[in-house]
Amino acid sequence: MKRRKRSPDFKRKVAIEALKERETINEIASRHGLHPVQVSQWKRELEQGAPSMFTTDVTERREAKALREEKESLQQLIGKQAIELEWLKKKLDL
Repeated sequence: MKRRKRSPDFKRKVAIEALKERETINEIASRHGLHPVQVSQWKRELEQGAPSMFTTDVTERREAKALREEKESLQQLIGKQAIELEWLKKKLDL
């Protein structure tokens, strides 16, 4: 039997349905063509991961933003240097 890969969005959707508890795990699993154990596992992962989504430290966000900005700056510099290199190559081939 070939394993099917599910997208993170699909997993999140199923886990949220399980958290709402409007249907049993078995009903949700049956409707989506999954094994009930899989639905329970995704639900547990969502429950365990949810608190960390709201406890992100401000300094961590600042550091991540600084890293993104530095990456963009370096990419611009690389692009500029590539253009200058091409220009120099053309000038030397006169």
